[in-house]
Formats: sequence, structure tokens, C-alpha cells
Amino acid sequence: MAELLLLLLLLTVTISYSAADPDTFIFAGCSQFKYDQNSAYGLNVNSALSSLANAASSSTFGKFTSSAASPSSPVYGLFQCRGDISVPDCTSCVRSAISQLSPICLSSAGATIQLDACMIRYGNDSFLGKQDTNLLYKKCSPIPNNGYNADLTAMRDNALGSLVASGGTGGTYRNGAAGYVQAAAQCVGDISAKDCSDCISSAVGQVKAVCGFAVSGDVYLGKCFAKYYSTASSSSSSTYTPSSYNRPNNNGNESGKTVAIIIGLMVGIALLIIFLSFVRRNGNNGKS
Repeated sequence: MAELLLLLLLLTVTISYSAADPDTFIFAGCSQFKYDQNSAYGLNVNSALSSLANAASSSTFGKFTSSAASPSSPVYGLFQCRGDISVPDCTSCVRSAISQLSPICLSSAGATIQLDACMIRYGNDSFLGKQDTNLLYKKCSPIPNNGYNADLTAMRDNALGSLVASGGTGGTYRNGAAGYVQAAAQCVGDISAKDCSDCISSAVGQVKAVCGFAVSGDVYLGKCFAKYYSTASSSSSSTYTPSSYNRPNNNGNESGKTVAIIIGLMVGIALLIIFLSFVRRNGNNGKS
């Protein structure tokens, strides 16, 4: 089968960065190819996901190749948790990721899901150990009303710059700080130290480019992420807005949301009128 092309499903939620739950859904991508649940490939997918869930009980990173059901239809898979969480929290996050992925990418031959504290990926293309700096997802906080803030921008650039300078091996979780801006980055543990540094350099450049003067921002590339946020009281409560990256006909989506809200309000009003009519009718019957 040809290399899978993941179609990002930007099923996002608006969250506060500092208060995000480890199991909070960020994004998922599903291949356009489907498999039969009872096929050898389907059995290998189930085996790979089971292996990932089991390995997460003792480690924060793991990779597997599942081919027991059919060596000619292997499934490659990996999981990784953010480097600042414990193994028990990693276990919980990975299991939550698998349960959330199942209905989103049902029978997809390849899929990726990113939660706040962990990610899992599987597919039939041998992506293990390969560099990937393609932008998968971004989210940026609203830009402050006063626009450009030279001090914040300088602190952000210094905090993100320290992530690039810190070096480290593939999978290493990196922290940076400057003033009241915190930053973090991490590579997927299957790539080399050089590829990791290159990926984080790319991620840092992209988060600055796509988020501009925003007080907080995240970018997820194929094999790493980089993020920053302000701890100042004036901006720590800022919330992210859903990304428009790779979302077709964004204006149409917003219109659809507006229509859905209006319909919901109309239905609510109609139900309230019916309820009040019922109460009034019963009241009149009681008087008679």
C-alpha cells in the first residue's frame, strides 16, 4: 500500500493553556484508506494499539512493529508522553488517546492523535526513525488589544531561543524561560539528536511566524512540538482559539456554527413555550 497521507481533522476545543487537562484533545489525523476489521491488517492494528497501551504502564515512549497476523501487512506504531508528566499519568493519557481515536478514525489504515500530554500514531508506512518537519497543527492566543509588545516579544524570542541552544537527544523534553515567558519543546523519541535539534529549530521558527504577537502559541510538527506562554496575570488567562490551518471553507464552518446556535435557541424557546402552555393548561383544569 502506498504511503499514507494523513487528513487532519481539526476537532479542536478552546482551552486555557495553564489549566489544560492532560487528556484534553488537541487534534487527530486519519488516513483516507480503510481496512476490514477482520483482516490480517486489522488484527495487526489491534495488536499494535494493545502493545502501546501496555508499554505506557512502564515508560513514556515506545515503538512497535506488529506483524504477527500477517508479515506482509505490518503495522508500525509509537506513543510518547510529554516529558514533564509521570508514568502513571502517561498510562492514563495513552489509554484515553486510544479510546478517543477509535471513533474518530474508525478503520483508518493510519492515524495520529495528539492529546495535551501524549500522542499515538500508527500506520502501514515505515515512519519510525524518519524526520518530519511538516506543520500538523497550530494554535495561538488572541493578540492583546494594545498589539505589539516589545518586551513580551523579546522575552518570547529568548525563551524559545534557549530551546534551540539546549541541544539534547531525540525525545528530550526541553524547558526555557525569559522574564515572564515560559517555553517548552520535545521531539518524538525515534529520531536522532541532530534531527531533533533541526526539528525544534523549525518548530521555533514556525511558532513565531504563525502566532506573531500572540501571548501564547503552540505548533506541532511531524516529529516535534514547540510552545510558549506568558505567566503574567494580564495574559495567563488568555484562551486559544481553534486553528484555521488546513480547514477547508472556514467561513462556511463559522456560518454553520452560527446557524446551529440560532436553531438551538429557537428549539429552546419552543420547548419553553410548550412547557408554559402545559403548566397553564393544568392550572386551568385544576380550577375547574
